[in-house]
Amino acid sequence: MSKKISLLLYSLAPGGAERQVSILLRYLQEKFDITLVLMNDTIFYDIPDKTKVVYLERSDPSESGIKKFFKLPILGWKYKNFLRNNHFDVSLSFMSRPNYINIFAKLFGSGAKTIISERSMFSHQYSYKNLQSFANNQLVKLYNFADMIITNSFGNRDDLEKTYEIHAKMDTIYNAIDLTKIMEFKKENVDIEKRRFTFITVGRLDEGKNHLLLIEAVKNIDADLWIIGEGVLRERLQKKIDELGIGDKVKLLGRQNNPYKFLSACDCFVFSSNHEGFPNVILEALACDLPVISTDCKSGPREILAPNSDQSYQTKKIELAEFGVLVPVGNIVEMRKAMEDIMQNDEMREKYKKVSVQRAKDFDVKHILKKWEELLDERNS
Repeated sequence: MSKKISLLLYSLAPGGAERQVSILLRYLQEKFDITLVLMNDTIFYDIPDKTKVVYLERSDPSESGIKKFFKLPILGWKYKNFLRNNHFDVSLSFMSRPNYINIFAKLFGSGAKTIISERSMFSHQYSYKNLQSFANNQLVKLYNFADMIITNSFGNRDDLEKTYEIHAKMDTIYNAIDLTKIMEFKKENVDIEKRRFTFITVGRLDEGKNHLLLIEAVKNIDADLWIIGEGVLRERLQKKIDELGIGDKVKLLGRQNNPYKFLSACDCFVFSSNHEGFPNVILEALACDLPVISTDCKSGPREILAPNSDQSYQTKKIELAEFGVLVPVGNIVEMRKAMEDIMQNDEMREKYKKVSVQRAKDFDVKHILKKWEELLDERNS
């Protein structure tokens, strides 16, 4: 009889962790009896038709942080009852809030092996002077009660161990991409005109992704920039584009169900994040044969583009790494120079295009899946 696994996360709205869950579901269901447990009914990504979906609640995404905080133990108790009543062997959660609920359920006596997956550089994600950051920097101490913590980068793991003194059993499993699906989807035609050399980026429109840096960097370059993603800063970004008078060259394309066809149509992927967990979009850009320019933010880009380098190092200038170009975080001048270099240097551009898919293959779901299967198949210790 296959193991019963409960997979908990907030929703399947657009995001890196959510995409990982949608990819893993298709494969893990072949070996395990999996139930997807959500807290909000947004489902953006495709999931198998046979997926069992249960709602722990149907929350309003705009509810206050205080309300979310006080609901944690209540939802933990409710989740504990769900796990016990349905005799689950393993409870696997993704992202901080579902992780807290998963651990509360364990402390209340769920009886399931409790595995949590942290997808962000926690100390950077919650580094702001607000109530949300303060609360999360306290709640993260709950992670010590997990049976196992899975991080998606060694940088994230190091952050939990050194910054927060988390000493629960830990392992790192990189994000997976479905190369077969990407190769199929990237062949579709885009419905907007590509006029000249075009840069592209993909990501939620928020402060952490720092799209303003790319908009400023491209304003004096003879190239276009396509931005895929949606978020709270859309109006501010559009206002900046209008103020600079570059609406003809910078396009906000919103959410796209098939970002791969846009990636495949462009000439170079650019990434400007201030901090990351492990950016799936860099892997997807590599899979679409694109040269990549990325900020050397913590964590993820260096592990992908310069795997044999010192992972604690952050560059202060343009670095021509093994699988892409790294630039300093928040540096418009260096980002602009790197973009100009990749445009003007055909040899460099072709060099990175040749190694891009080669690197992407290291993260194909067929390789990453084996690690998840081994983890979930372990006997409780």
